[in-house]
Amino acid sequence: MAWPCIVLIDDNQTRALQFKAVLEFMEHRVEMALPTAITEGIERCGDDLIAVFIGDSIDKQASLIKSVLEKTERAPVILLKNKDVAAALPTAVEDMLFQQLVWPTTHAALKKLLDEILASIYNGQILRHALDRRVYERRLSSKQRLKGNSKAIIEVCKLIDQVAESDATVLILGESGTGKEVVARAVHDWSLRSNQPFVPINCGAIPGELLESELFGHEKGAFTGALSTRQGRFELAEGGTLFLDEIGDMPMAMQVKLLRVLQERTFERVGSNKTMHCNVRIIAATHRKLDDEIKENRFREDLFYRLNVFPIEMPALRDRAEDIPLLAKDLIQRMASENRGSVRLTDAAIALLMQHQWPGNVRELANLIERLAIIKPNGLVDAEDLPEKFQHYVVPENIKIVTEDSFEPESVRRNTDPGGSSSGVFQLPKQGIDLKEYLSDMESDLIRQALEECNGVVAHAAKRLKMQRTTLVEKLRKYDLQR
Repeated sequence: MAWPCIVLIDDNQTRALQFKAVLEFMEHRVEMALPTAITEGIERCGDDLIAVFIGDSIDKQASLIKSVLEKTERAPVILLKNKDVAAALPTAVEDMLFQQLVWPTTHAALKKLLDEILASIYNGQILRHALDRRVYERRLSSKQRLKGNSKAIIEVCKLIDQVAESDATVLILGESGTGKEVVARAVHDWSLRSNQPFVPINCGAIPGELLESELFGHEKGAFTGALSTRQGRFELAEGGTLFLDEIGDMPMAMQVKLLRVLQERTFERVGSNKTMHCNVRIIAATHRKLDDEIKENRFREDLFYRLNVFPIEMPALRDRAEDIPLLAKDLIQRMASENRGSVRLTDAAIALLMQHQWPGNVRELANLIERLAIIKPNGLVDAEDLPEKFQHYVVPENIKIVTEDSFEPESVRRNTDPGGSSSGVFQLPKQGIDLKEYLSDMESDLIRQALEECNGVVAHAAKRLKMQRTTLVEKLRKYDLQR
């Protein structure tokens, strides 16, 4: 199996040798090259090239980086800089870089960077420059925020994948605090409009008499206080996505005007008779049951059918209690990464959280985690440390919380009788067996099965196989498997 190859251009020999040793330990091939011999280093890597690292002490960095980008179509350039170097890079240089890596670095930071590079190449997303990287990170983070292994949340992710690249109107339903805006951002970030604006507006937080101006804009002097011309949200979202949050709270008069825009794709600013055309994707969300609102004459039926092209229903947290350990872990990690404190939860504490009804859903859980981090900073929270409303729940005996999917290989299930006992190990044929080929076939079959079960999502398949994503990517190359 060919290892991913990295070209290293660095005149700091001590750092270069140390970095080369670390990369090789992480199963990457390293080709060291001089600034005058870039082409040779790139050619030695061939199709296995994934990145070019350049030392910060190299002369004429800008021209060197530009030359590297011209010589390779897909490999991003990363600047390797010493920790004590504080000088800022020129904007022209920074814009050409994929990222800067401070040396000495940590294993976690380097692994994260290499994982991003491998993932981008495998998924066909060539992230060469800083702008591309920011878009990729935004897309990745929006999807990663949908934490959970429950059937309900997996179905939500599947629906996002199905609808993202179309321009269909999406209606997101669910109780307050379930993460409807997270879904909306994920749909946008994975759509063909991801490089265009995502403009949210809460239709329930703006008085009805001001909502028309907020959505469509107004001309100077259109009403008292309109001291200048102002663009509305439809104009601001041009080419991108307009997220109409709490659409169920929109006044009936505005619903009529919104319906016309959805039908005609045209509107006028308040105080103007000039028709403006818009190219905007609409994503709407509400915590209300719109069927009931229609019966009570509080929501227009024709607008509902316009919005309900592709509905996505976010499950309440109480209906996916098995996701609470993973959600709590993710919330704690995000708090720590933002320097807002940290806390640890015992299995007994998590068991109580899983029994709660969570009327505020994920938002309520996030608030509780933040409160615990303030009360017991970096401490261990047990069941008795939780607020009083959790104390009437009973901690199950021999509780053990698992935050990842369990996986039993098909080969194990085949060798287990209905009573649950093993029916024996594989019998070696009389003529013998090519063990290496047999194990390779078994490995490729299991990988193929994991990919099929996870709808081709490599990260989920890697979790099922209990291996690193980068390891699975390499095995996909080895066995020439497609997603």
